Amino acid sequence: MGREILAVNRVLLLSLLAYALILSGLATLRGELLALALPLVFYMLLGLWRAPGTIQLEMQRRLSAERVAPDEPVTVTLTFTNTGHGLEEVLVEDVVPPALTVQDGSPRHLLSLPTGASAALSYTVRGRRGCYPFASLQVKASDYLGLVQRQKSFHTPGQLFVLPPLLRLRHVAIRPRRTRVYAGTIPARAGGSGVEFFGVREYQAGDPPHWINWRASARHAQALFSNEFEQERVADVAIVLDGRQRTNIFSQGRSLFEYSVLAAAALADAFLAQGNRVSLLLYGQFLQWTLPGYGRLQRERIMQALSHSQPGESQVFSDLGYMPIRLFPAQSQVVLISPLVVEDLSALVQLCSRGYQVLVVSPDPVAYELSYLPGRPEVALAARVLRMERDLLLQRLQRTGVQVLDWDVARPFDHLVQSTLGRPPAWLRAIGR
Repeated sequence: MGREILAVNRVLLLSLLAYALILSGLATLRGELLALALPLVFYMLLGLWRAPGTIQLEMQRRLSAERVAPDEPVTVTLTFTNTGHGLEEVLVEDVVPPALTVQDGSPRHLLSLPTGASAALSYTVRGRRGCYPFASLQVKASDYLGLVQRQKSFHTPGQLFVLPPLLRLRHVAIRPRRTRVYAGTIPARAGGSGVEFFGVREYQAGDPPHWINWRASARHAQALFSNEFEQERVADVAIVLDGRQRTNIFSQGRSLFEYSVLAAAALADAFLAQGNRVSLLLYGQFLQWTLPGYGRLQRERIMQALSHSQPGESQVFSDLGYMPIRLFPAQSQVVLISPLVVEDLSALVQLCSRGYQVLVVSPDPVAYELSYLPGRPEVALAARVLRMERDLLLQRLQRTGVQVLDWDVARPFDHLVQSTLGRPPAWLRAIGR
């Protein structure tokens, strides 16, 4: 249950004072000194007689929600029952994680608990993205005179996940070089049943009559031809979230990492909604790998991993060249979310050369930092130089086959994705554009 401490400092001090008065009175034969010691002795005897017994409480913690969005209020309720001796004065204090803000109520409660009595403590907290464990509850019991105090810590586990905000993306078009066997929404570069026209083949028994291409069949008197459509399947998608401090943290503690987390959450949700098998790799101070999976359970795993993620620096993982690409299935889709630095070019080129289809979502650090700086001529000149370097880097990536989304974070991410990776309208697909 916990560790109990008996506070005796005040008793020791009063005992020494009373003992000194008694010795002084006996040594000097002065009755007034002995008389001064009597109230202290009675005070100590009364306090020891009314001292609290062993603290025996049954504790239960309940959260109104365990998964919430940032700054959404959550009510924490603690109920406790006294199963031991009666306690005259009890101070119950919950240990709140430092990053949470108490919005309403108080985590401290002073009350009296007779034997068998029950009470409840309730307060409301809110916080930013993260994982917040509730571990213990501190209980201090004392008498009304405050002479003797007992303290005990109770283990009351609980956990609050503040998940990143989730943007709903209707469709994200990707074209990995290899797909899986299950039906999905990604063109598989193979003929079969599907929606998009793929080619013409000789008619086979069992083909629906409306598949027959009468124009092609009219050119051959002895054969019929059927239209063939491109199969649509699911694919393996690996999302790599760049958590390096050198790419995300700027002056005065400003960070692009929260925008990267928002993009990772939105893309993971969209890919899973399309039936793909999705994994997540946090690349920063250390490697945090979420194994590939499908469906809602995998979505929950990824959201919890994103709620834990924080930027950091490591000498080992300071370069993307140390990315463990063997974790990714061969010829699968890799989505890197990173502001990028010049040294990342060689690592991404190597990733493409090994057969992976690479998509880079890059929050624009130049526009982000410029929005906080004064509009002086030297600032504009420095921003122009950095903009030219970044544009050159993105152009070199595109020439090597990397698909790049340059994201100015002042623009909504869902608008950017729908304009660049959204599914084109049917009339545009019909003409092959």
